[in-house]
Amino acid sequence: MKTGTLSSDPLRGDGEAAPSWWRERGRRHIDWCTAGFCIMGGLLVGITVLALANMATAELADPVHLFKVAASSEVIGSILLTFGAGASAVLLLILFGTPLAYVLARSRPSRFKGVVESIVDIPLILPHTVAGLLVYLLFMRRGWLGAPLSEVGLAFEDALPGTIVAMLFVASPFYVNTMREGFEKVPVHLENVARTLGAGTFTTFRTVTLPLSLRHMYSGAVLAWGRAIGEFAGVIMIAYYPFIISTLIYYSFTTDGIHTSRSIAFTVILVSFGVFYLLRRMTRYLGRYDDRV
Repeated sequence: MKTGTLSSDPLRGDGEAAPSWWRERGRRHIDWCTAGFCIMGGLLVGITVLALANMATAELADPVHLFKVAASSEVIGSILLTFGAGASAVLLLILFGTPLAYVLARSRPSRFKGVVESIVDIPLILPHTVAGLLVYLLFMRRGWLGAPLSEVGLAFEDALPGTIVAMLFVASPFYVNTMREGFEKVPVHLENVARTLGAGTFTTFRTVTLPLSLRHMYSGAVLAWGRAIGEFAGVIMIAYYPFIISTLIYYSFTTDGIHTSRSIAFTVILVSFGVFYLLRRMTRYLGRYDDRV
């Protein structure tokens, strides 16, 4: 009896079958779409890396000057002031922006809702100088809010409250929109079940909706904080003093030149990268149960 063999067996010593088998296997494991996306996205990352490398090369060539600038009390104090003012603005956003985001997430579509959402997004589309001018006209000593508040001793011009309110204004859309999306992802029927069990609206919000949206609250706060501490034009319109880090860099550039201002900027980049890397890592351990809703 004759026993046939498979002509396509890759284990044979056939000069044609084995190479074609490996070629087919290679084609199956190359995802050209993903590879193309990686290349296209890598261009954006590459520009940032190239800019950082350009600055790092210049600064690391003179580490003594870099350390002298980075360790100065003026730079350290400005960084702490900037981060602290940004954190204060975010705390105010959490207090006042969270209820607004919940109302927008649970209200039905209407013209009024669309108007409110557009007003929330105004700081996103305005030039930074226009945003700063709006804040200045409202909170200056003769402004609609600045005048009565100055009567009780709360000044905004060239003062820390002015810095905080400017940061609050430009960062508000980032927090409110992120928080609204988080509330929209929480199924309404979970809230309805809590109400059928006797929980009131605020109790339902506190025990059901808000815990399931903690990850979005954290992400929105990080985005808003990053936007706040990076603001420049909006802040100098109302509070050129005390110097936040962006104002200090501008002042140093106009008085001492590029050498010192570049060292300050490089210091801020290192500090900001370290802080935001830690904040982003923390999102891995916050609100994991969100995905099970």
